[in-house]
Amino acid sequence: METKTQLAKLGLFDAKVPRYTSYPTAPHFNSDIGPSDYTRWIGEIPDDSEISLYIHVPFCRTLCWFCACRTQGTQSDAPVAAYLETLKTELAMLGKILPKGVTLSRLHWGGGTPTLLSPTMMADLAGAIADIAPLAKNAEFSVEIDPNEIDDARLDVLARAGMNRASIGVQDFDDEIQQSIGRIQSFEVTRDAVLAIRERGVKSLNADILFGLPHQTNARISESVQKLLSLSPDRVALYGYAHVPWMARRQNMIPSDALPTPTERLELFEVARELFLADNYAEIGIDHFALKTDGLATAQKAGTLRRNFQGYTDDKSQVLIGVGASSISRFPQGFAQNAPATGVHTKAIRADTFSISRGHTFTDDDHLRGRMIEALMCDFAINTTEISTRFNIPREDVHAMLAQTADEFDGLLILDDNGLRVPVSARPLTRIIARSFDAYDLSKAGHSSAI
Repeated sequence: METKTQLAKLGLFDAKVPRYTSYPTAPHFNSDIGPSDYTRWIGEIPDDSEISLYIHVPFCRTLCWFCACRTQGTQSDAPVAAYLETLKTELAMLGKILPKGVTLSRLHWGGGTPTLLSPTMMADLAGAIADIAPLAKNAEFSVEIDPNEIDDARLDVLARAGMNRASIGVQDFDDEIQQSIGRIQSFEVTRDAVLAIRERGVKSLNADILFGLPHQTNARISESVQKLLSLSPDRVALYGYAHVPWMARRQNMIPSDALPTPTERLELFEVARELFLADNYAEIGIDHFALKTDGLATAQKAGTLRRNFQGYTDDKSQVLIGVGASSISRFPQGFAQNAPATGVHTKAIRADTFSISRGHTFTDDDHLRGRMIEALMCDFAINTTEISTRFNIPREDVHAMLAQTADEFDGLLILDDNGLRVPVSARPLTRIIARSFDAYDLSKAGHSSAI
């Protein structure tokens, strides 16, 4: 039986499954978690810990139609300035309860478009963060940069603040595709932004590119990838466009009849993948590529690659704190999410209380299944000894769980005394395989295509 036929039989072309950047996934968070849980979990962080900090800026000058993130458009700086004051207040509140000696192993500004902040606003935000926790030695400070919304003055501020990794969204360089997704960004504008970033000594560059866009063909994605490769990014995320207009109404602007079929999506991915591999990038997990000197490639070799809300990471911190509307924090005890609506979040902060509106407390079963899913997503393998030792479970019980999953996948997976492995030919099924370890009801959540 041909591999593609097997993949189809096992649901690759019609399944809707989570991306598994968390476990349980966000649709299964509940309202039982509130500000008191968040405050208690922060208080339980050991002194002198290294933690990660995420800052969410939910504003964009123009709302791209393809994007399903929680953002809002603004042509004025007034709401951005008001939101910045909320961020500064929230940071000050956080600083009062952080244990002593905490430093930041990772700092990430995301959005939205954090680079729509003026130079003065950027400096103000960077100062407010430094007031509560300094960057750790060898810390990574990354910022999502919109090439259409950046200039020398803002880059100078970010460089002085310590930015050492920049992340740019490319999506696709084809004019017709850009028009159809509401994101106009020429190669020349992108190239100039990359040059300006490099000129300021920022050594690491991430880029995002999408497959599965309307009017996208193998030839077009090949041309876009080759243009991107000419910019020599250190890491690339090759994400599949998730067409979920029932969740993101702006996607109704996208011509659904011009979207590639699921089979064509797989071909688009493979065309791009082969180009990255031919340019000597290491394949990282299901959808990332990195130079072999990059931290992701190093972590993959060492078996320490992890997965979080930003995708794949080499961050070893057990705590990620999210600041700003809709931000999600992760602690060893569970997840806590700020109120999604900017107005609700701001009202809570002005009342001197954190806006945590939902989350999840981990059970022992969550820890077990979450680790097995993460291992699959990062390493395409689950090691029986690791799971047995870490969770104090008899090897035969772990093997039985793995055997049950292996039986579901038509002989495509490799099961032996070491554990379960996903061969290269079956890797497009990884999210579907991970779903077999998910104990939650997935029918209530609208997830994206498996490919």
